[in-house]
Amino acid sequence: MLSLENFPWLTFIIAFPIVMSLMVAFVPDKGDGKTIRWFALLVGLIDFAAIAYAFCTKYDYSNPNLQLVESYSWVPQLGLNWSVGVDGLSMPLVLLTGFITTLAILASWPVTLKPRLFFFLLLSMYGAQIAVFAVQDMLLFFLTWELELIPVYLLLSIWGGYKRLYAATKFILYTAIGSLFILVAGLAMAFYGDTVTFDMAALANKNYPLTFQLLAYGAFLISYGVKLPIFPLHTWLPDAHGEATAPVHMLLAGILLKMGGYALMRMNAGMLPEAHAYFAPILVVLGIVNIIYAALTSFAQRSLKRKIAYSSISHMGFVLIGLASFTDLGTSGAMLQMISHGLIGASLFFLVGATYDRTHTLILDEMGGVGQQMPKIFAMFTTCSLASLALPGMSGFVAEVMIFVGFATSDAYSGTFKVIALLLMAVGVILTPIYLLSMLREIFYGQENKALTSHQDLVDAEPREVFIIACLLIPIIGIGFYPKIVTQIYDSTTTQLATTLREAVPALANKHDNKRLASLQSQAAPSLSK
Repeated sequence: MLSLENFPWLTFIIAFPIVMSLMVAFVPDKGDGKTIRWFALLVGLIDFAAIAYAFCTKYDYSNPNLQLVESYSWVPQLGLNWSVGVDGLSMPLVLLTGFITTLAILASWPVTLKPRLFFFLLLSMYGAQIAVFAVQDMLLFFLTWELELIPVYLLLSIWGGYKRLYAATKFILYTAIGSLFILVAGLAMAFYGDTVTFDMAALANKNYPLTFQLLAYGAFLISYGVKLPIFPLHTWLPDAHGEATAPVHMLLAGILLKMGGYALMRMNAGMLPEAHAYFAPILVVLGIVNIIYAALTSFAQRSLKRKIAYSSISHMGFVLIGLASFTDLGTSGAMLQMISHGLIGASLFFLVGATYDRTHTLILDEMGGVGQQMPKIFAMFTTCSLASLALPGMSGFVAEVMIFVGFATSDAYSGTFKVIALLLMAVGVILTPIYLLSMLREIFYGQENKALTSHQDLVDAEPREVFIIACLLIPIIGIGFYPKIVTQIYDSTTTQLATTLREAVPALANKHDNKRLASLQSQAAPSLSK
C-alpha cells in the first residue's frame, strides 16, 4: 500500500509539473492569461512544497551516498531504467531549481503573448531541469538533458527581443552539438568491458584504462563547458541573455548554467578521477581565463543584459578552480558558488527586466539619474550588485573565500603555480566591483536623461517585484552570515568526492597516508610511554 514512507517523491516531483503542463490546454481562460498564470503558480508552489517536504523529512545530511532512490525497469530491451536519487551534489540544486522556477513563474505575470504556450513551456522545463539533477542512468540523463533544450529554444525564439531567432538558433546549435559528446562518451563507457550498463554507479566502478578516461573526460568537458559556460564555448550566452525575457533570464542564470557545473562534478570528477588529475591544471587555467576575460569584456558592454551576462561567465570560472583544487574546502566552495550565483544571477536579471519594462532601453548611455524616480528598484539593484561583487555578509563572499583558501592550501600544485593563479584570480575579484559599481552609476546616478524621462513612465517597483527580490535576498544574506545552513547539506558528499580525487593522484594519496600514519603514531606514543 502506498504511504508517505514509500511514496516515490522524486518521481512525483519530476512528473507533476510535466503532467500539469499538459493540463494548461484545458484550463478555462478568457484569453488574457490570468487564470493560466495562477494555475501555473499553484503547480509551482505544490511541487516546491513537495521538494521541501522530501528534503526536510527524508534527506540525511550526514549520508554522502544517494538517497530517495527509486529504480524501475522502463525499456528493458535497451537496459534503460527509470533510476533517480539525490545526494549532496544534486539535492541543493533540486531545491534551487524549485525555488527559482517558482519565482520565475511569478515573474511572468506581465506575459500576455500566447500565455498558454508560455506557461506550458515553463512547467515542462520545471520537471526536466529537476530530472537532470536527479536521474542516475546515463541514457536517461542524456534524454532529460535534451528535453530541457526545447523549451528554452521556444521561449527565446517566440518571446525574445529583436534578434531572438539568431540567439535561439545559436543556443540550440551550441548545446545540441555539445550534447552529442555526452551521447558518444556515455555509450562508450556503457559498452566498455564485459557488461553493458547505463547505471551511473556501475559506470563509475568500471576499470577504464587511462587513455579511455582522458578521451571520455575531454568529450564531457566540451559538452558541459558549453553549458557552464567555459571560454571559448561561451558566446551563445550573451546573445541568449541579450534577447531573453526576465523569467527566461532567471532560468538561464539560476539553473541552466548550474547543470554544466553539476555534470562536471558528477561525471568528470566523480566517474573519471584519474583523468581529472591530468585535466585539473587545465581547469584552473580555463577558470582564470573565464574570470579575467569575462570581467574585462563586461567593461566594454554598453548593453545592460550583456554586461550582466559576461559577469555570470566570470563568476562561473571560480567553480572550475574549486573543482580542480583537490581540497575539501575548495570543492565545497565550488558547490556553494553555484548555489550563490544561482540566487544572485536570478535577482540581477530579474531587475534588468524590471528596469527595461520602465525605460524601454538596455543601452547604458541612454539611462542616467533614473534612481530619483525609482528609489525601490535603485535600492534592490544596488543590494544585488553588492552581493554579486562578493561583499562580506553576502553568499558570494563566502563562496569565493572558500575557493581561494581551498586552492591556496592545496598540495596538488607547485608553489609558483599557486601564487600566479591566486594573483590572477585576485585581479578578477578587483575588476568585478569596478564594472558593477560603474554600471550602477550610469543607470541611477547623475542627472536625469530628459529624453528618457519625458517619454517613459518611470514608476517604481510594485509589490510583486519587491516580493520576488526579497525572496532571493533572504537566502543570499542568510548564507553570507551563516553558510552552514547550506554547506551542511552537501559537505559529506563533497568531502567524499575530494577524497576520491586525491586518491586518484599517487603523490597526493601517499601524502595523505603519511599524514594519517604520523597522526596515529603521535596518538599511540603517550600510551606506549605509559
